[in-house]
Amino acid sequence: MPDEKNGRLPNRYQAIIARVFTDHHVKDVVEFEFTRDEFVAIAESLGIMLPKNTGDVIYSFRYRNELPEVIRNTAANGLEWIIEGAGRARYRFKQVQLNRIVPREELLTIKVPDATPEIITAYALTDEQSLLAKVRYNRLVDVFLGIVAFSLQNHLRTTVKNVGQIEIDEIYVGIDRHGRQYVVPVQAKGGSDKHGVVQTQQDILCCAEKFPTLICRAVSAQFMSEGRIAMFELTVQDGGVKVVDEKHYQLVQANNISADDLKQYASRSI
Repeated sequence: MPDEKNGRLPNRYQAIIARVFTDHHVKDVVEFEFTRDEFVAIAESLGIMLPKNTGDVIYSFRYRNELPEVIRNTAANGLEWIIEGAGRARYRFKQVQLNRIVPREELLTIKVPDATPEIITAYALTDEQSLLAKVRYNRLVDVFLGIVAFSLQNHLRTTVKNVGQIEIDEIYVGIDRHGRQYVVPVQAKGGSDKHGVVQTQQDILCCAEKFPTLICRAVSAQFMSEGRIAMFELTVQDGGVKVVDEKHYQLVQANNISADDLKQYASRSI
């Protein structure tokens, strides 16, 4: 995981994953598999200490950090390398379409009366915990998707066929006015975290496997500047993650929502 003192990725993580890549990569090959067991021999050959949790090496590069430059430079124009799960303790390097999803600053910010209990705000330990709590207590999944949704479980760890072990930050189930039922996997992103195809794809695959009768709508929430929260509905198309919808919300005291704000919101089409 990132170094707690300076937020940077330990060099040994980069060294291990770069060696895995160079051991397997062949020119013009766009995907190949490897196993976590390879880390032991690689660490010994490089003379570095193997992390106690070897899975954290993979987690870091799948969800939070850029792959080393030596790997990124081998990707074809317009593509990037990702790491997919390929079964228990097995993974796959794969080239996919390059895209970076960031909140669009030009979008309208919608003010929402803040219903977060003050004690939650006072004791939330991390950005991710705080974000998930704010989304939950202010029913932002309901507001964003236009359904009634309920938190089923957070930090759900499970396995998915042909993928391996995964973790979903929080999962909701919901219903709309027509009786259609939904499952909503939610990703929580800090300001510098990236929205990647890997997590979105595995969330969708998990929901299809565990909740086959429910409609899956994958959501990602991200903190922005000035306490704003960006909400994305995401899907996977042609191997890349795509934005279905995006809205920005700001949690404020009710008396900070003016008559002009309400007039502006009322003038928008439903």
